[in-house]
Amino acid sequence: MHILWGCLIVAVGLFMSICGFTKNEFIVYRLMAARSKMLWGENVHSFYQVVGIIVIAFGVLVALGLIGG
Repeated sequence: MHILWGCLIVAVGLFMSICGFTKNEFIVYRLMAARSKMLWGENVHSFYQVVGIIVIAFGVLVALGLIGG
């Protein structure tokens, strides 16, 4: 079960990171970026790049069973 959740978390991290790098216009990313823009301003895409990489690392740790129940 760790592998399944870890892969799902990695997929979310990839989505966030790729959308941040490409400044994507996908509706889900636009909604997330609009909410974050209030706090991060014009750095919102950089924020999602960094957060995506952190989420990917967390997902790998979950998939390996190093984090989680």
